[in-house]
Amino acid sequence: MVPLLPLLALASPAPPPIDSGDTAWMLTATALVLFMVIPGLALFYAGMVRSKNILSVLMQCFAITGLISVLWVVFGYSLAFDTTGMQAGTVNLASFVGGFDNTFLRNLGKDSVVGAFPESVFITFQMTFAIITPALIVGAFAERMRFSAMLVFMALWFALVYAPMAHMVWAGDGGLMWDWGVLDFAGGTVVHINAGVAGLVAALVLGKRHGYPGAAMAPHNLGYTLVGAAMLWVGWFGFNAGSAVAADETAGMAMLVTQVATAAAALGWMTVEWLTHGKPSALGIASGVVAGLVAITPAAGTAGPVGALVIGFSASIVCFFCATTLKRRLGYDDSLDVFGVHAVGGIVGALLTGVFAAPALGGFGEVTDIPAQVWVQAKGVGFTIAYTTVVTYVLLKLVGLVIRLRVDEDQEAEGLDLALHNERGYNL
Repeated sequence: MVPLLPLLALASPAPPPIDSGDTAWMLTATALVLFMVIPGLALFYAGMVRSKNILSVLMQCFAITGLISVLWVVFGYSLAFDTTGMQAGTVNLASFVGGFDNTFLRNLGKDSVVGAFPESVFITFQMTFAIITPALIVGAFAERMRFSAMLVFMALWFALVYAPMAHMVWAGDGGLMWDWGVLDFAGGTVVHINAGVAGLVAALVLGKRHGYPGAAMAPHNLGYTLVGAAMLWVGWFGFNAGSAVAADETAGMAMLVTQVATAAAALGWMTVEWLTHGKPSALGIASGVVAGLVAITPAAGTAGPVGALVIGFSASIVCFFCATTLKRRLGYDDSLDVFGVHAVGGIVGALLTGVFAAPALGGFGEVTDIPAQVWVQAKGVGFTIAYTTVVTYVLLKLVGLVIRLRVDEDQEAEGLDLALHNERGYNL
């Protein structure tokens, strides 16, 4: 993502003129990212659960969309992008999280400008990122978390994990990981590692679904999952190319490398599954698509086409084995492989960003010392894992002291659609 401190310097009495091309693109990109969540992610997840839980997953995605939209206006945008007190090379509280100077968007005017388009568009664009990140976590604890506990946890997690992470990486000079030099163009750390690690922690705290892994828990409608994956693929162009915050050459290259990496990952997952299991599966190629989209996200603004091929293919292989072999050996119940695809894909992408941002390898970044940049990327990954793990665990335990986190065994057997929402996804 481009530096935001200069973009957010809006004190000028005469704001710069609006560029209609940049504005049109950012409006489009914003709609595409929201399209990724509802209906994209909602359908992707809904098809992978059992038929008795389809509405619960859809409901969670819709409720999170509403909840985070409101919280973003109330305090989220301010916590993520308020730059008061930030200074390059100085570590203070403002390095970790923004302040409350822009709560309820009180400094926003109709004429407020970011770059060459309205700040209102930038706020909405970033809101969609804030929505999809907690929504991704839903897949890790699908079919067993109480709806009320989920809402409370997501509100707290958004305030204490997502907003600070976005601030540290994207708010500009003085942000902790920004000053480290971490490259994260569109959310490898902020969105995917963050959500994937939180998902694993949630799955471990809640425990396995009853009967897992012995009982059959096959996806009930892979058609929904493939349709959802297709929507994610299309919507991701807004996610990555939109992070250029302009209709320019960076956005164009981000679009190209997103397509290339995703295609390579889809073929990579399909091939390795074919070789190891004897047949390629629809769920496998959908998972490969998402793994490629995740992995190229941090590198979308700096990698070239060849780098995108390597990143996508590498992520598909690593994610395949983590979502299958590693998951079975460790025995954790990450229902829809949020950790295996998003956290692991994000880690692979973040590390390889340090490699393929180098012009010597066809990249468009400013990396001249690849080992040094990979070390910086690794620091960012390590910090994200540590911070997210600790805060997520503490929040789940605190919420659990007030609200029971998990449905009881009878409710789980009945299905969350009826037990929590008194509805059925299918009335035959």
